[in-house]
Amino acid sequence: MALFTPATDALMAAVTDTATPDRPAGQLITAAVLGIAIIIVLITWVKLHPFLSLTIGALATGAIAGMDISASVTSFSTGFGTTMGGVGILIALGAIYGKLLADSGGADRIVDTLVSRASARSLPWVMGLIGAVIGLPMFFEVGLVLLVPVIILVARRSGAPLMRIAIPTLAGLSAMHGLVPPHPGPLAAIDALGANLGLTLAFGVIVAIPAVIISGPLFARFAERWVDVPVPELFVTEEDEGVEQRRRPSFGATLFSILLPVFLMLAKAVADISAAGSDAPWKLALDFLGTPVIALLIAVLAGFFILGRGAGFDRTKINDIVGSSLGPIAGILLIVGAGGGFKQVLVDTGIGDVIAEFVSGSSVSVLVLAWLVAVVIRIATGSATVATITAAGILQPLTETLDSPMVALLVLAIGSGSVFLSHVNDAGFWLIKEYFGLSIPQTLKSWTVLECLISVTGLAGVLVLSLFV
Repeated sequence: MALFTPATDALMAAVTDTATPDRPAGQLITAAVLGIAIIIVLITWVKLHPFLSLTIGALATGAIAGMDISASVTSFSTGFGTTMGGVGILIALGAIYGKLLADSGGADRIVDTLVSRASARSLPWVMGLIGAVIGLPMFFEVGLVLLVPVIILVARRSGAPLMRIAIPTLAGLSAMHGLVPPHPGPLAAIDALGANLGLTLAFGVIVAIPAVIISGPLFARFAERWVDVPVPELFVTEEDEGVEQRRRPSFGATLFSILLPVFLMLAKAVADISAAGSDAPWKLALDFLGTPVIALLIAVLAGFFILGRGAGFDRTKINDIVGSSLGPIAGILLIVGAGGGFKQVLVDTGIGDVIAEFVSGSSVSVLVLAWLVAVVIRIATGSATVATITAAGILQPLTETLDSPMVALLVLAIGSGSVFLSHVNDAGFWLIKEYFGLSIPQTLKSWTVLECLISVTGLAGVLVLSLFV
């Protein structure tokens, strides 16, 4: 099918149907730019805590955009609460599990096995594969909190630079997030556009492989030179402190514990696809067990027995681990929550709609157009999910003129655009920064560049595939 499709009329009609802000577009764009600038200045120059900087920046953005102060506060509070209700709970559960994994010796067992069986050259490739497998059915944040202990311990034990280990793992996680169903983002776009799931999955894997390679092991060679930071003093185990550990869980038991929430969420995703709309008891059970919060909670509870008992811990020791795991992440929780609040202010001002309408007035390749719409909404709102859903809604009228393979590629073009240029309005940006002890410039040079590489490589893969379908 031809790569270029006249689509302006359909796109503009779709945009017209969406909520349009009642404020001038220039004012909204200015508000977003100034809000981001305020946050960066407060953090980097004034040295104000990111939580306070994000809060001030969000309220300033709302004021410049013409929002009533009470509306700005409400919007920020809503975004903060929503983020804490989702990502915040996952971070807390992940911290408990990560601490248990580290203190029990389970992480030691996994890391020692990886380091002993993988050469220094192959280790980044192994970590990229692990990130992709873990990230397939999971939200990015869930996969991240599960793998952070492993990333840190592998870097510490192997003596490799932190970025050499972290970047490939993050690349695997993020590529799955944007490109491959049954991840929630691509599934939402598939549903909105009526794409063929199997075809989208096949194309997604084809596109994701080079994206992970380029943004992971290959980019890591540059990232480790650009961002030379020490391994964070997190998840320090007794082995790291020179204390001989007499008991620790087996490799198989530890691996089962890590993969348990992966299997639960993957089972739910498969059930959602194969038995959509079913009210059978097994489907309802999987819907419950595969919910990210429930799946990770089950992993924590199972870890008490598999990891805790495997290490010979009693109930008091396990309770001590739970208590000590939450204090270090308090700052991370507040920062991520404030990032969610800032994102919500941007969404409520209507900046995403304004930018999408501006981009949609261009008559370019439908695939490039889909990518651009997702990119600008992602940059404006900081949410890959919002970018995916919004872009799919805007572009849905085009599917009437496209055949099945092109609709599948349209989903992937949107997914590629949805991960572009993660910055200060993205909760993932702050998670990476705080977990790995990076500055804002270091996070931009590593994580943000990684996301851009995935996005651009994904688009390139989609365009190449379009020549053969």
